[in-house]
Amino acid sequence: MIRDITLGQYYPVDSMIHRLDPRTKLFGTMVFILSLFMADSLWGYLAATVVLAAAIRCSKVPFRFIVKGLKAVVFLLIISVSFNLFLTPGTPVVQFWIFKITREGIRLAVFMGLRLIYLVIGSSVMTLTTTPNQLTDGLEKGLHFLNKIHVPVHEIAMMMSIALRFIPILVEETDKIMKAQMARGADFESGNLIQRAKSMIPILVPLFISAFRRATDLAMAMEARCYRGGEGRTKMKPLKYRGADRAAYALFFVYLAVLTVIRLAV
Repeated sequence: MIRDITLGQYYPVDSMIHRLDPRTKLFGTMVFILSLFMADSLWGYLAATVVLAAAIRCSKVPFRFIVKGLKAVVFLLIISVSFNLFLTPGTPVVQFWIFKITREGIRLAVFMGLRLIYLVIGSSVMTLTTTPNQLTDGLEKGLHFLNKIHVPVHEIAMMMSIALRFIPILVEETDKIMKAQMARGADFESGNLIQRAKSMIPILVPLFISAFRRATDLAMAMEARCYRGGEGRTKMKPLKYRGADRAAYALFFVYLAVLTVIRLAV
């Protein structure tokens, strides 16, 4: 389960999506997330499915590798679908004891489940095709206009990039600690929910210590290299839009227009 978390990982391969400017990918991800909240019909989710399938195809990242990240949110997915399925009022379809499944509840549960799955997969496509450095540069350049109202854009982008970079490292560290504890006879599978939570304490303590140590080492390394924020810094690889990025922006706006027409028509 721990190894199945793909958020923050980078999948190195030469593809059309990998070669896009990080600002284009960030904007496309925001458009896709917005479209998922706009879609409220089968046609809307069908359009989102086509766009997501095309993005995965163009990224050349194996579909099995992307879907592997869904295992980490299965519990959240089950809770979300169950709440919408049993607590939505409407026309009853099935009723037993205190539980009631309605037609509106089934529709809402299916759409909510699809929305959560597509959110995870869409975000994974962006992080798998963008390095942390590119993500930092894209966020900083894309939100540069906020500097005029004294928003620390560079610092925010740096924190997000470091957080994403640390996710795979901490996942690997957690896996090592769990294997070490299991070799000493620890059991993380049996028992009720409270007992399982208690058994996680021997993992959390060394994990927090390791995370603080890594953060301290990173801060000292940045200070040793005279890091003083983004003011006056130059880029070894400055971001530059190409023809493919302009075409991608045009496709994003066409997709939004199609979603708007579907929402108004259906």
